[in-house]
Amino acid sequence: MDFKENFPVWDKLTEEEQEKLSASVRERKVAGGTLIYDGAGDCAGLFLVRSGRLRAFILSQEGKEVTIYRLFDRDICLFSASCMMRDVQFEISIEAEKDSELWMIPADVYRELAESSAALANYTNRIMAGRFSEVMWLIEQIMWKSFDKRLAGFLVEESLLEGSRVLDMTHDRIASHLGTAREVVTRMLRYFRDEGMVELRRGTVELIDMEGLEEVAG
Repeated sequence: MDFKENFPVWDKLTEEEQEKLSASVRERKVAGGTLIYDGAGDCAGLFLVRSGRLRAFILSQEGKEVTIYRLFDRDICLFSASCMMRDVQFEISIEAEKDSELWMIPADVYRELAESSAALANYTNRIMAGRFSEVMWLIEQIMWKSFDKRLAGFLVEESLLEGSRVLDMTHDRIASHLGTAREVVTRMLRYFRDEGMVELRRGTVELIDMEGLEEVAG
């Protein structure tokens, strides 16, 4: 799988820009669970996902995590290049949720190309707008949506992502995604269990009544 086949605006770059980008790109393989950018570190460059899945999350001062978006095949991560966005006031961390293969683009090369290529600049602006929309959507969910709806929606979404009704996820892990305490997750999962919607085993959650969970999620 070639980089140029996966870079979204490759065909809109000039031959010189394509050569500069190709010469700077580096491949990287990361194991699932690896933290590849901690939000407070140096500029890591941009990640283009070749395969696998990444998770972007923010971390509170108390150590509580909340997932803000995921990155899939052909998605590009701009927030790992913090030096390109000095006005961004919150720190985002990136981890590999699954074994992943990435292309890494140096931030200075990407920034230079974005200044010369209107197509790349427009693409970058669309990504930024989309990511901030996802952050605003998350804030609305946390502020206005009850936790039972958020948890039910999360379980349904995870089932669709994994292609399975059996989710290999601990209560701690679910809490990290949703930005809450493990005890809160455990109480709500037990309620879902008592309502016949899930089965709970150590380290797994099996979705028994998908329609019921979808109804709760709204």
